[in-house]
Amino acid sequence: MKHLLGMLAIALMASFQLNAQATVEPQEAPASGAKLTLESDIVDYGTIDQGAEPLRLATFTNTGTEPLIISGAKGSCGCTVPNWPKEPIMPGETSQIEIRYDTKRVGAINKTVTVTSNDPAGKHVIRVKGTINKVEEPEGVPEKESIFNKPN
Repeated sequence: MKHLLGMLAIALMASFQLNAQATVEPQEAPASGAKLTLESDIVDYGTIDQGAEPLRLATFTNTGTEPLIISGAKGSCGCTVPNWPKEPIMPGETSQIEIRYDTKRVGAINKTVTVTSNDPAGKHVIRVKGTINKVEEPEGVPEKESIFNKPN
């Protein structure tokens, strides 16, 4: 009887070991929830003249399975102002975030816009870059007259 129990115990342990060695491929569950996918995470103004058109667009798509709700977008300074869609973006739909930079400023542009949404991946950062060249006033243009510097 002892030998029978010993053999049974060995057989049982061997079967557990065989099961432990069998690899089970994990199945990937389809991604659920909203997913904000930017067409590009860079908005490039290129090289423009001072006072040029300040509006640029950042295009994105909801590649998730639930409606995407953007709760906010914030520029890294007051010179970069984003405007985002307030209505939910349905799965598969594409929309845009408007970005306005103060093009009266001269020099390099190196700013960011941080987008907050219900995407479980967290916040998305859009880099705003470019260069604004100073526009020289043509010679011979009279200065603006004021009532205080008019001759009598």
